Amino acid sequence: MKTRTVTIFSGHVFEVPQSIQRIDHRATHGWQLRYGGTKLFSDHTNDGSGAAESLRLATRELLKRIAELPAPSLLQRGPSVNKRSGLPVGISGPIVRQRRGSDLRDCSLAVLIPRFGTTPQRKSVYIGTENTYTQKRFKEALKEAVLLRQQAVEAYEAAATKARRTEARAYRQKLKAAGAL
Repeated sequence: MKTRTVTIFSGHVFEVPQSIQRIDHRATHGWQLRYGGTKLFSDHTNDGSGAAESLRLATRELLKRIAELPAPSLLQRGPSVNKRSGLPVGISGPIVRQRRGSDLRDCSLAVLIPRFGTTPQRKSVYIGTENTYTQKRFKEALKEAVLLRQQAVEAYEAAATKARRTEARAYRQKLKAAGAL
């Protein structure tokens, strides 16, 4: 699990996991958990002496939430404001091209397939040639493209959740070994 070193206003230094932020503002001092909603774990002191305990509680809650909730997805949910085709996210086209040695042009939709931990792939869903292209074939190809994208997004999110939970288990073991949890 990614961590970073945070020095608070009192000079105390902490190793803080990703998804936990320090809040020091006027009379509010604590650690804010930002995973599956937000929750503030207050120091209950103005001098920062309760920061270690509140960080321990926030970390415990973070590990619990990671075990129960899916990992937040970084994939784009809605179409870009500049997208004019009206097609869903990750699908573009129709793309018309003429292959070498052919007299006819063919049409297809391009689908961006996200893959967790590696570069995305592009897949093509064939619609037809300029002689066989119809609205019905376009709608069928669009249905297939949407299904392909949906399956890829589900696989991506499942892999992201699995990776996040594996990291969290390793971090929990590290904290237990150090007696910090």
